[in-house]
Amino acid sequence: MSANELPLTDGAAAEPLRTSIHGDGPGGEDHAGEGVWARAWRTLRKNPVAITGFVIVAVFVLVALLAPWLAPYGPDELPGRAEIRPTEIPGPSAEYPLGLDRYGGDVLSKLIWGARASLLVGVLSTLFGLVGGMALGLLAGWFGKWVDFGAMRLVDLMLSVPSLLLAVSIAAIAGQTSMSVIVAIAVVQVPIFARLLRGSMLAQRGQDYVLAASALGLSRRSVTMSHVLPNSVGPVIVQATLTLATAVIEAAALSYLGLGGGEPSTAEWGRMLVAAQQELAVAPRLAILPGICIAVTALGFTLVGESLREALDPRNRTRR
Repeated sequence: MSANELPLTDGAAAEPLRTSIHGDGPGGEDHAGEGVWARAWRTLRKNPVAITGFVIVAVFVLVALLAPWLAPYGPDELPGRAEIRPTEIPGPSAEYPLGLDRYGGDVLSKLIWGARASLLVGVLSTLFGLVGGMALGLLAGWFGKWVDFGAMRLVDLMLSVPSLLLAVSIAAIAGQTSMSVIVAIAVVQVPIFARLLRGSMLAQRGQDYVLAASALGLSRRSVTMSHVLPNSVGPVIVQATLTLATAVIEAAALSYLGLGGGEPSTAEWGRMLVAAQQELAVAPRLAILPGICIAVTALGFTLVGESLREALDPRNRTRR
């Protein structure tokens, strides 16, 4: 028998089959037994779309956190007030790289401080909405029956009202403050997280590991909290990432409608758009610059969320 006709029982010939079954990665790396999140992170590191999104989000977060050191002036300072004329708003200069606004504020400083305001509203509203939605979804998925029915009817009622209209109504009732905007956006997000977690938990309850845990005598509480819930939060986390982008846009929209509180010169992207309406013919950059900031930030969160969703999709994992 020649070397080309070696039997399949030979170790050298069987090795490629073994590594193929265990799913070796590029370069002969064996990823057998790798966790879902570890596999997702490995995939994200090789995805240029995900990397782009992470870079955008990282820059946005760093600018927001380092605003006191990056901004040339404070959020309420108007260093160029004496230079403003009724028919003229000074443009970019050595002292003011992006020019001044109608009130004499430095546009660069306002954009930097506006990142902090948008991050605060986006993160807090998403966090509150996530906690409320998960609590409601957990109750529905845990107890089932009439609790599930009542919770889902409440969710259906909330979803029947357009999200922006519901947010505007809540913000108008709660008052024109930043906290009212956070609460309004959070309430709008609650039914989304609740329905998603409830559906994910119902899908997990029929899995073999849940039946095995129940057969071993574990209580419903133990099975739900130790097994079903941890395996159901993946889609919810992905949705939270996507919702951050929506929260930034909705916060700007509510501020644009005058529900965010503060003065017209407040350093917040939505308020900057409101103030720029009257100056489009004189200084269109006052509307373009905060608009670009809102769009790019929302794009960054969207890219991260969509990439994370693809990385956690079981159908994509089987193809890789």
